[in-house]
Amino acid sequence: MKVGVISDAHGLLRPEALAALQGCERIIHGGDIGKPEILEQLASIAPLYVVRGNKDQTAPCAEQIADHLSFDLNGWYTLLVHDLADVPAVLNAATRLVISGHSHKPRIEWRDERLFLNPGSARPRRFKLPVTLVLLEVEKGSIEPRLVLLLE
Repeated sequence: MKVGVISDAHGLLRPEALAALQGCERIIHGGDIGKPEILEQLASIAPLYVVRGNKDQTAPCAEQIADHLSFDLNGWYTLLVHDLADVPAVLNAATRLVISGHSHKPRIEWRDERLFLNPGSARPRRFKLPVTLVLLEVEKGSIEPRLVLLLE
């Protein structure tokens, strides 16, 4: 199963991001959406999992978006939060994949049998951080993350 992971769009959904997400069977957004139109565009590609980011708290659509989600992703029990600092409060032993956003710094890190993933930011460039998202190939017994650089 091909899964797209994007975060911190802050109101900008780049054509490069849309192109990279084509063919995904699921899309995961780690918060700081910015505009409801972004969710509409992503949902037109594939079923969408999304959490509210710190910048989304006062947005009109934010009250319908959860602060964290837990779901099964083709056999990988997944926890989705915006800020990695919130993980200890909602993490359980069955979680094998933790996805967060917020820092704008891409990270793919295995900690024992658990994968921690931050797709970075797909927003307008901030500081010298890259503009990125992650594509996952998810099978029952394996997961292969690939960082996609949208802009250098």
